[in-house]
Amino acid sequence: MATSLLLLVRLTFLLVFFTTCFAAIASASTTTVTLKRQPGFIYARTRGRCTPQFWSSKRKAWPKMVPQHSTVSNMFGSIASERYRSDMTMLESTAMSEDGSVYGRLLKQASTALINSYARKGFPYSAWEVKTLMIQGLVSEDAAARLTKRFSTANDACN
Repeated sequence: MATSLLLLVRLTFLLVFFTTCFAAIASASTTTVTLKRQPGFIYARTRGRCTPQFWSSKRKAWPKMVPQHSTVSNMFGSIASERYRSDMTMLESTAMSEDGSVYGRLLKQASTALINSYARKGFPYSAWEVKTLMIQGLVSEDAAARLTKRFSTANDACN
């Protein structure tokens, strides 16, 4: 009798032990599956409301002073039409690829900064500053690179 009772206690212990082990393994695999289901384009969710990606996505109406279909030359002046296509719209400029020239990156960030200057209170640049700096940035590749970095920093920091 004592032997069968001891055997029953051991079997109960083993059953409880294996049940808890399998429960821990099952919950760990569930966690792993949950982590695998997260979205692949996390950067789009963590970026601010002032980036070129935000404005080119058309999630929010643009300010009336910067219509989406206005041309870059209308917004930045005739000097911009010498560097960029004369029929390029502001929407196209915010959606440009980052792989282009330094002047293309400048246009993308400057266009975004211009939109932010009208749409966001407290943006560090006014509209006329953005337009003036953009013209100054078209003078050389070094100036364009420096200005692109300044606009990019302001656009990324804005909310």
